[in-house]
Amino acid sequence: MSGIMSKKSGLEIGGFIAILIAAVVAPFLFPGLQTQLTMLWVMILIALTWDVVGGQMGYNSFGNVIFFGLGMYTTAVVQVGLFFDVGTYTDAQGAAGFALTTGQYFSGLALGLFISALIGVVFAVVIGAGLLGLRGHYFAIGTLGLGIAFGEIFAGWDWVGAGSGMVPPLFPSGIGLQPKVFYYFMMVLLTVVTFFSLRRLYAGRFGLAINAIRDDEDKAEAMGLRTTRYKTIAWAISALFLAIGGGLAGNVLGFIDPRDSAFAGATFGVWMVLMAILGGKGLLWGPVVGAIVFHVTQELFWTYLLGWQRVALGLLIVIIVVFFPLGILGWLRERKPELFGYRVEDEEAASEGNAS
Repeated sequence: MSGIMSKKSGLEIGGFIAILIAAVVAPFLFPGLQTQLTMLWVMILIALTWDVVGGQMGYNSFGNVIFFGLGMYTTAVVQVGLFFDVGTYTDAQGAAGFALTTGQYFSGLALGLFISALIGVVFAVVIGAGLLGLRGHYFAIGTLGLGIAFGEIFAGWDWVGAGSGMVPPLFPSGIGLQPKVFYYFMMVLLTVVTFFSLRRLYAGRFGLAINAIRDDEDKAEAMGLRTTRYKTIAWAISALFLAIGGGLAGNVLGFIDPRDSAFAGATFGVWMVLMAILGGKGLLWGPVVGAIVFHVTQELFWTYLLGWQRVALGLLIVIIVVFFPLGILGWLRERKPELFGYRVEDEEAASEGNAS
């Protein structure tokens, strides 16, 4: 068994090293695809954070996009508000002539990301106390409605640009640093930190607790597990990384629309669920694999099937649900269990021994 576990660990380490090497060289090998490559890491991040609650804990949420949108707006508002009146900035032509120095830009960005993370965690704890009392499809519908409501609230809030959206401050010029490369590596760093943070959490008591909630919440409560506490912590962890990712993504996109980018339940909100399911929800590497496959496929659809891309994407969703209900890694685990540290023959031998 130790040999198989070593093989499993070796495959995991090898896979991570391969992805990391590809991540470092990709923006320089494909300079014309830097934005798409950055959005790939955004996809991996949102799939990983959704899987904390949806895969590991079994609470299917359609409202995680709330934290993504809050991060977008909070970071942009702090970047502007530290040095200028936000209401004036978001007025028609209000951003004309507005420019930040290098020090102002990066200090505003750092503070904005920090406050975004703080607001995301606080909001997750506050609404989690109410919403996480719901179960099954009631919880899913509740989070879906909340995501839609936030999109409408920000679309009618003039201070942040209302339906016209908000433009984050321009990246300072003349500092020898390309904004696309900067935000690409910032997103890579955030996603890597998220991955290893979740890996550590899943390996400890926290992971056992949320898996117990997924398997049988009533039994977990009967055994003394404080399920509400763990559910709230799980959602707060997801919100922490997702809010920071939203703050970076808003600057990557260069424009924040309340319905189509910040609180885009029909796109980001659904995609994070699909990517985790495609790769294998409840598995650490599942969201990573699912995000890579989904994003690359989507980009190919938009490139070669323009006009039919949404039809093709709909067919992809059907294929995911019908042929990969356990996800790519779940499907592979059934057929190659030894790659995941399982030995079927040993279990069968043990069963025969017990029977005799």
